[in-house]
Amino acid sequence: MSDESQSSCAPAGGGESGKFCQSRTVIYGVVILGTFLLAAALVWAMIHYTKPAPLTEDRVALRKKNLAELRALNAEALANYGWMDQGKGIVRLPIEQAMKLTIAEWQNPAAGRASLIARVEKATAVPPKAPEKPSAFE
Repeated sequence: MSDESQSSCAPAGGGESGKFCQSRTVIYGVVILGTFLLAAALVWAMIHYTKPAPLTEDRVALRKKNLAELRALNAEALANYGWMDQGKGIVRLPIEQAMKLTIAEWQNPAAGRASLIARVEKATAVPPKAPEKPSAFE
């Protein structure tokens, strides 16, 4: 006999091998169905356990108040002067003033580019390393 006839589900003679093939097909079907049901159960569990709590009226009011405060702070930051990093001398300008300065600075592109590079280097400069403490044995 060849290997092909042994691996086949239903040989020409029929008999027990046909029943084995049918039961194997049923087992495969049950395993596949079980896998899908398990995946569906995991998806349901993830949806169920990760669902946030419903918003109550108090929570809605708190979120609206926080949003209004955030927008007011952002509007204040965009419209007024302030320090971004006082140690490095970096200030925050109002949008209108910053646009005017940018237009004036970039009238000469080479000078604008050089100024931009100098400001970036100043803003991202790493401060010098603090001196190490002397050892107690020195």
